[in-house]
Amino acid sequence: MSDKPRGWLGRLRAGLGKSSNRLTDGIGGIFSERKLDATTLGDLEDLLITADLGVETAARLTEQISNRRFATDVPETEVRAALATDIAAILEPVAQSLDAMSQPAAGPQVILVVGVNGSGKTTTIGKLAQRLHEQGKSVVLAAGDTFRAAAIDQLRLWGERTGTTVIAQDIGTDPAAVAFDALEYARAEHADVLLIDTAGRLHNKADLMAELEKVIRVLRKIDTNVPHEILLVLDATIGQNAHTQVETFKDLVDVSGLVVTKLDGSARGGVIVALADRFGLPIYAIGVGEGADDLRPFTAQDFAESLLGLSN
Repeated sequence: MSDKPRGWLGRLRAGLGKSSNRLTDGIGGIFSERKLDATTLGDLEDLLITADLGVETAARLTEQISNRRFATDVPETEVRAALATDIAAILEPVAQSLDAMSQPAAGPQVILVVGVNGSGKTTTIGKLAQRLHEQGKSVVLAAGDTFRAAAIDQLRLWGERTGTTVIAQDIGTDPAAVAFDALEYARAEHADVLLIDTAGRLHNKADLMAELEKVIRVLRKIDTNVPHEILLVLDATIGQNAHTQVETFKDLVDVSGLVVTKLDGSARGGVIVALADRFGLPIYAIGVGEGADDLRPFTAQDFAESLLGLSN
């Protein structure tokens, strides 16, 4: 029998285990038999920075702890609870459900998915297709990362798993042509959602920008309102480098929301807090495992409490 935790909240807690241990052990060490003073607060701020919450966010959270007028011998559990409350307040505006994404008045919802190779982008598309299929929606997948045969094959495999049509062409085909054909097919078949994979070769940003711009331009020859969403997939294990990726892709295309993957393989779950605080982009889903059911929307309070080791 699998020892995989039952229920999404159990998987979230388990997936955030490495990040949670870093914070809870660190806070316990800082506040164990020590007074709440400037030195202790400085150590707390350093800990939050090393946990990838970001310099500005860490400074503000530490200041909020300082302003709470705790007793000098405050238990570390109270500090963690206060931090969870303040972190939840940062996450609340950006923690969005998949249903909150832009919906067209007619025709398929078109979602362009971007991100660097290795971020879990193609797998995320497959998992999104699975969730949408379970909701009774008809989905079409477009294998627009035509420079990697593995990406095309992976998307085809997800199509088989989910009973979803995959529009794909030979490796090296113009991605815009694949996207065009996929949108025409989705419209003809009255599909509810079209998910479009894209390349993620950041070593030549000019080429990637031109490619993504062409995909969008060609799609808009069919419907000037698409894509309705441009989702950026981020790998949590890269920590603060996620900020650079958000900045880069925002320069390339009009990113409308984030999906953060691989939280279970990282002690850097705090990066979600930093991204929310800095960019304010909706975070539509997080991933804490390999299964299709391990990509879910999240609630701010559950995430914050799990990150601070407060969940029972």
